[in-house]
Amino acid sequence: MTPIDVTVYVCAALLTIGAGLAIVRAEKGPSMLDRTVALDIVVTAMVAAVALYASVQRRADVVPVLVVLSLVGFVGSVTIARFASVEPEGEGRVRTREEVAAEEAERRRQEVEEEERRRRPHVPESSVETLEAEPDDEHHGGGAKGEVR
Repeated sequence: MTPIDVTVYVCAALLTIGAGLAIVRAEKGPSMLDRTVALDIVVTAMVAAVALYASVQRRADVVPVLVVLSLVGFVGSVTIARFASVEPEGEGRVRTREEVAAEEAERRRQEVEEEERRRRPHVPESSVETLEAEPDDEHHGGGAKGEVR
């Protein structure tokens, strides 16, 4: 067995392992992005395997197959990305620390507002209207001439 044969077998084994792990990742998910990346890896492993075959057998007639596989992978990725752009918010997306902190602050703010709302005495709707003050016209120079209120 020559060193070239060993290299070819090692490359083939690594491509097989990589494609197998990518298939496992595609099956587990959990998000569409994980599955898309995994299937891109499988297509890339297939392209690499065909290129390995073409280089070992010294066949140039396999190049169109490589081009077609590459285009199928590209078009598939773009298509999935197009549909993934309407994926529900937060679905399998890794959020930054700032996003998590902002969401937590918003949740706490809503809890505080809800607690304050529970503590306030109930005020009937008709009295709320009388409590609301009319805007002070003096601050902005008054109403426009001929303004209808």
